[in-house]
Amino acid sequence: MSRFDVTAVGETMLRLSVPSGERLEAAASLDMVVGGAESNVLAALSRLDRSCGYCTALPDNPLGRRVANALRETGINLQMVQWKPRGRVGLYFIEFAEPPRSIQVIYDRADSCAAALALDSAALAELCDTRLLHVTGITPGVSVELRELTRQAFHKARQQGTAISFDVNYRSRLWPVDEAASTLQEFANGVDILFCKEADARLIFGCDGSSYEIILDLAKKTGALTVVMTVGALGVYALQSGQVLYQPAMPVIMVDRIGAGDALAAGVLHGWLDGDLLRGMQYGTAMAALVMGQFGDMLRTNAAEVEHILSAPQPHIQR
Repeated sequence: MSRFDVTAVGETMLRLSVPSGERLEAAASLDMVVGGAESNVLAALSRLDRSCGYCTALPDNPLGRRVANALRETGINLQMVQWKPRGRVGLYFIEFAEPPRSIQVIYDRADSCAAALALDSAALAELCDTRLLHVTGITPGVSVELRELTRQAFHKARQQGTAISFDVNYRSRLWPVDEAASTLQEFANGVDILFCKEADARLIFGCDGSSYEIILDLAKKTGALTVVMTVGALGVYALQSGQVLYQPAMPVIMVDRIGAGDALAAGVLHGWLDGDLLRGMQYGTAMAALVMGQFGDMLRTNAAEVEHILSAPQPHIQR
C-alpha cells in the first residue's frame, strides 16, 4: 500500500491582487491569498478526503509560514516541505479586469526557495510513495533546478511503479514557446494521465483540426495512456482505451477564474483514482465552476457539496 493517494512537487506562492476596476499602479491595498498549480490540485483532492502529500521549499519566516498554514488548513501533509533559514516566497500579482481589458499577471518569483529545491534519493522515494505523482509544466519552467528535479521524480516514479499525472499548463511569461516545447513534450511522453488545454495542444504539440482530431493526435504524439483536454467554456474531452468522452462545462457567474484548471484536474483525478474517468470529468467540471464562483486559487468544497451540485445542477436556497 502506498502512503498517499496523490503527491506533488512544485512552488506555492503568495497572490496579491486588486479587484476588477482598480489598477495595480494606483493600488492602496492588496488582497493576499495562497496559490500554486500543484498545491491547488492537492488542496481540492484533500478536501475530497484524498490522502495528499506535498514537496516544496519555504523560508522559515512569516511569509513561508503563511503559505504553510494555508496548505495545512486543507489537510495536505507537509512533512516533505523543506524549511530554509534564508530565502523568499515567490509572489504573483493580479490585476483583474473586464472586457475590453484582459486580466494581467505579473510574476515576482526569481530565486525563491522553491526554485532551488533539490531532493536526494531518499526524499525522491518518499515523494513517489504514492498511487499518483502530479506535476505541471509550470514547475520545470521556473528554474533549471526544478527542471532537473522533475526528470528525477519521473524517473523514480517509473522505477517504483508509481503512476504519473502531468498537466502541460504552458505559461508564456515563464519561458518562450521555443524553449518550452521540447521540455514539455519530454515530460508528457508516456505519462499515465496527461492534461492539456486545446490551445496548448496546438501551440506546443502542433496539433490541428477539430477538438476530436486534436485529442486523438495528442494521444498519438505523446503516448499518454489517458489524455484530458480542456476546451475552455465548452468543457472537457478525454481519451482512454480508444474511447473519446466529453463533458460540457457548467454555467457559472465569474468571481475569480484563477485555479479553474487545477480544480478540474483534481476532480478528474478523483474519478480516475476510482477507475471512473467519466465520473471524474463530471466532478471536474463541477469543481471548476465552484472555484470560479469563489475568491482565491484553492477550492473550498467537500464531496457532499459536489455530489449535490451534480444531482441538482440548478442552484436554490438550502433551508
